[in-house]
Amino acid sequence: MGKKLYLIAGLGNPGDKYKKTRHNIGFNVVQELSQEYNIPLSKEKFSAEFGKGKINNCDVILVKPMSFMNLSGEPVQKITNFYNIDTDDVIIVHDDLDIEIGSIKLKVKGGHGGHNGIKSLISNIGKEFVRIRIGIGRPDGKGDVSDFVLGKFQKQDKDIIAEILYMTKKAVISILEDGPAAAMNEFNRSKQ
Repeated sequence: MGKKLYLIAGLGNPGDKYKKTRHNIGFNVVQELSQEYNIPLSKEKFSAEFGKGKINNCDVILVKPMSFMNLSGEPVQKITNFYNIDTDDVIIVHDDLDIEIGSIKLKVKGGHGGHNGIKSLISNIGKEFVRIRIGIGRPDGKGDVSDFVLGKFQKQDKDIIAEILYMTKKAVISILEDGPAAAMNEFNRSKQ
């Protein structure tokens, strides 16, 4: 049996228009992992940008689906099929309205919670993947949710976002090295 290969995908929308929006925080995490571990996202295939390398001693493929959020499942499915990656070795990083800003939650399996990217993934690869849900909070009052997720973070949130990106990278490493259950134990305990 070969060495285990993990797929780590950050969800977002392609194009400059969506850079630094709340909905693209998954892209930001993958970009940071790419830089920190010298894994260039230089392959462009399957409607995705991706790269293969190592995080510590774990073989990984970092992926940014370029199909727009609502179709994220298709590129992920194509890459998992091509590299023969088990669904439970897939880690998806995405924004979550139902978690307050400054917190992350890890989860295995479950529904989509109204998140169209996760809905697409479930219909393409099933429910067995690991999710790292990054809290972006909800708009105040009756603000439009789609305007909110496609809006940029506030200036005062800059330090919180830097901290949460750091925590999310630590959570990815914990999943790779210790498994999802141990990582959930560590990161789901309380507000970080």
